[in-house]
Amino acid sequence: MTSRAGLHFKTYCMLLIMIVFAPLGNVMLGKGMKNVGAVVTWAPSELPHVVSRVFMSGYIWLGVASLLTFFVAYMLILSWADFSYVQPASSVALLVVALLGYFYLGERISPLHWAGIVVICLGVFVVGNTPPRTTEVH
Repeated sequence: MTSRAGLHFKTYCMLLIMIVFAPLGNVMLGKGMKNVGAVVTWAPSELPHVVSRVFMSGYIWLGVASLLTFFVAYMLILSWADFSYVQPASSVALLVVALLGYFYLGERISPLHWAGIVVICLGVFVVGNTPPRTTEVH
């Protein structure tokens, strides 16, 4: 495996991690906060109770861990590939968001929404056929 092929493999692996863990983290945080319940009052006496419910939620901790994984992958991939490649390619995460919403949260996704996701994924396919790094490493 050449250095260039290794770079492409690492880039694709980190993109996959980004595409999965960012939406997963957000869904977990959303589910966790729905379980915690709405914060109806910001009275100082209520804040410790709300904070303790937040920190006791396993969904919130899973969400935080997923988003930290995403963030590490994002930082690594930006050191290997151009931002103009990474950001559009990471838009495939919209497909993961829709799938998680549909299967995990039981949301209804309209046909127009699915069509928009297909258009975005086709755009990502076009971007994906460009080199991930066009700038020289200093």
